[in-house]
Amino acid sequence: MSEENPTPEEKAAEEAKAAALKMAKATAAATNATRTGKGTRVQVGQTRGRSTQIITWEAFDKSFADSVPANTSEFMDSTNATDEQLVAYLVEGYNALSYEKASDPVAEFVDLTWPEDIQARFRLVVRNYAAGANVTIEDAVSIIKPGIDNAAKAIKAATLVAAK
Repeated sequence: MSEENPTPEEKAAEEAKAAALKMAKATAAATNATRTGKGTRVQVGQTRGRSTQIITWEAFDKSFADSVPANTSEFMDSTNATDEQLVAYLVEGYNALSYEKASDPVAEFVDLTWPEDIQARFRLVVRNYAAGANVTIEDAVSIIKPGIDNAAKAIKAATLVAAK
């Protein structure tokens, strides 16, 4: 297959895949529209690799906050998971989040006294600026961190004044 100059057959195959994906997404949307309350929603995607296949699976959709369990009891009711499965999910999730946090190249520059939302925005801004300006993380931090420090100090000062 030539990406620069696809044959008519290759174009037809790509169009068929796109149509099938669109149909799967429409079917999932129709199914999800019938669901209410806590519980999973149908997700649609494709397998990785060269010969991708359309897949569907059940997952919690964070964009519908009312559907996401707020505690373990709601989770257990929504998934019908066993205690052993719950422990496996917790271990897997904990390990994945711990790795994500430890492997964050911006983490060493984050001031842990900042509120969580400022920490998250700082990480995002530094990554985006470094990628967009084609500079190192360190250079992006040296430009961005002074402003974030000032914003965090202003928030703390405002909080102290409001508390009085």
